[in-house]
Amino acid sequence: MNICERAVELNQEPQLKPYIDIPRMAEIAQSMVKDSLDAFMRDDTTLAEEVIDRDDQVDQLNYQIYRELLSYMAEDPQTIPRATRILFVSKYLERIADHATNIAEMVVYMVRGGRFGTWKKKKV
Repeated sequence: MNICERAVELNQEPQLKPYIDIPRMAEIAQSMVKDSLDAFMRDDTTLAEEVIDRDDQVDQLNYQIYRELLSYMAEDPQTIPRATRILFVSKYLERIADHATNIAEMVVYMVRGGRFGTWKKKKV
């Protein structure tokens, strides 16, 4: 519901910038939710680990959006309300991806057992 509310608000004002990264984040987060639930239903740790790895992509996009919008706000304070709404949407999408990651982590835990740190892949 929060994303919908921000979208309605954003549609009432001129677009601050082209929306490229937000739709990418939404697409990745949506696929993560679907795949984490599929992994849960099938006890598929390989798919679950792929979901966990995709969380980094969403985090990077969230940070990229944050940096970009900060520069907009610093250059022109009138952009602050619109930029803030976009930041909220980005953060909401990042949280959705985090929830999907939590589901995927629990799949791995349920199937393989043991503590979380004993199976998690190391990032290179």
